[in-house]
Amino acid sequence: MNKFIINNKLHFSGHESFACKQFWLKKGVDFALEGLSFNDEKAVVELGVGKNMVSAIRYWSKCFNIIDDNDLPTEYGIRIFTEGGYDPYLEDIGTVWLLQYYLIKKNKASIYSLLFNEFRKERIDFTKGQFHSFLKRKCNDDDSFKYNSNTINSDINVVFKNYTKPESKNKIEIEDVFSNIFLDLGLIIEYKKRDIDDHIIEWYRIEGSLRDEIPCEIILFIILDNFENETTISFRQLLAGFNSPGNVFAMSAEGLFNKILQIVNKYENVVYSETAGNQVLQFKEVINKWEVLDGYYN
Repeated sequence: MNKFIINNKLHFSGHESFACKQFWLKKGVDFALEGLSFNDEKAVVELGVGKNMVSAIRYWSKCFNIIDDNDLPTEYGIRIFTEGGYDPYLEDIGTVWLLQYYLIKKNKASIYSLLFNEFRKERIDFTKGQFHSFLKRKCNDDDSFKYNSNTINSDINVVFKNYTKPESKNKIEIEDVFSNIFLDLGLIIEYKKRDIDDHIIEWYRIEGSLRDEIPCEIILFIILDNFENETTISFRQLLAGFNSPGNVFAMSAEGLFNKILQIVNKYENVVYSETAGNQVLQFKEVINKWEVLDGYYN
């Protein structure tokens, strides 16, 4: 078992079929900081949403490591989303990339980890049906979760709501959908293809890209967080290891290498070396991951 997996049980559903909205996470942190209960009838009024959305806000806040299992704000949630925090209104693209990482690492919504850590290594181009077949196989291999077709279909639909842009021409619906959290990352590309019977089929692609827009500080933070206490990490681990930058951000080898060079040039205690074909990133001294974020946001 990979030692960096912190929660290897499969978890599906809980989102009430709602994709996560950009403004929900701050709502979740503020609500939790006030010591209020998501189960209280007043939560509908306090959060200003319907009952099912209250459940969805709680669910997504946990998935993104904004609140913990006891509905208390995490250190990360406080640092990002409180007033005066790093980025309470998600105005910085670096924060959205961080959320992508935490969503996968936390594994409260297992479909995201399975998609980026595993399924993408089997197929870069795929249909919903192919992804569903993969998830069914994973469920049947795991005694902790009983496969349910409707549950898996619901999760798959929400995944693509989070990442892909709508085709609807309804103005209200478009405005609502465009507040979904990961649309600006461009991680999942949707396109159409004709099958042998001349039917138009929706296909999706997650290809490794340079990801020039990801700040090197965000890459360093997740290396420090995911490979905690490691002083020497191979390039292969960083590219294809569980919850690695290469996996969670769908980065190409060239893109990751470029980011490592930026990190090495900026942080004198980080070095990169290639000896006898071994590519490694080394830390000469312990670096505090929160200080890295402090430097980035300040």
